[in-house]
Amino acid sequence: MLKLKFSVFKIAAAGVFMSSVVVHAQTSVIEKIRKNPKAPFSYAELSVKEGGKWEVDQYIGGTFKNIQELTIPAEHTDHSTYIRYEGIGLENNQIGYRLYLDWRNATDIFGKKVKTLVLPEVGQDGFESYHHDAPWGQDVLKSGRTIGVGSYGRYDEQNDYVETFKTVKNTTAKVSNEKDRSFATIDYKGWKTWGTAVDLQSKLTIFPKDRFVKVDLSLSNTLSGLCTGIVAIKNIPVKQGISQNKKWAYIATYGNQTETKKDDNLGMAVFYPIESFDKYVKTKSTHTVVFKKTKNVSYYFLGAWSLEPNGLTTEESFYHDLDKKLDLLDKNNQL
Repeated sequence: MLKLKFSVFKIAAAGVFMSSVVVHAQTSVIEKIRKNPKAPFSYAELSVKEGGKWEVDQYIGGTFKNIQELTIPAEHTDHSTYIRYEGIGLENNQIGYRLYLDWRNATDIFGKKVKTLVLPEVGQDGFESYHHDAPWGQDVLKSGRTIGVGSYGRYDEQNDYVETFKTVKNTTAKVSNEKDRSFATIDYKGWKTWGTAVDLQSKLTIFPKDRFVKVDLSLSNTLSGLCTGIVAIKNIPVKQGISQNKKWAYIATYGNQTETKKDDNLGMAVFYPIESFDKYVKTKSTHTVVFKKTKNVSYYFLGAWSLEPNGLTTEESFYHDLDKKLDLLDKNNQL
């Protein structure tokens, strides 16, 4: 991923909460999943270093420990090596995701070649290790300067780009693992783009089935330009689908758009409610779904890597899967 820094990116300093009870709770979740390796599971993870020290914006030394809640330190930015794989992780039997807990706020995809739990080991053997092929799989998406797949930002119509989280007073992330779902809740206090700063809470939920993540966004005040989308890869067309009753729609891409340098394919999609939809915009780097001025919106995103076990290996099978999901959303308003 690109190493970028912005002097305007400011996050207030705060502590990290690491009680023995929390660590034991996370360990118990991991052990329970590993005891039943063939059973469906969902898992959310947050892991940071302790025992080292900050040198400007780099965390030197220390070892990783799983935690359940983190208030981002003021020193932290991209490539600080403080948070393992740089953000929160979400995983089930079929796929893994991470959302960067820094100014980028992009969602990345970990393609899996196994159906067992992998996130607790990812990034333990070096900062760049997960960018390379491993028995479990690897990071397959190059999100670059974009929001990746299904993350969120604010569309700047005047400059035709998606603004991320360069200026935030305070960011706190929590992860939780429940019987039938796992999720991360992220609170951004004082998110400043243009106009009045707002508070934003996002909840990203993964289930012990399929590949999708549900995203729930809540704002302290109504905001125009709130958006999501998919990184635009050169020569990969975007397709759009609308449900029969015109309640839901999707944008999606499929093709050889991974950073694996292999003859593999990746499909990505965002499902959104039409009642919240304002417009579709193709910026230089992002297929963007812009929402109407709002305080609350929910949508889904997913990735599908062709090398996952029993995966969707053709464009036809990928879009057939999307259309089935679109029908389900049309009938039930949820996946």
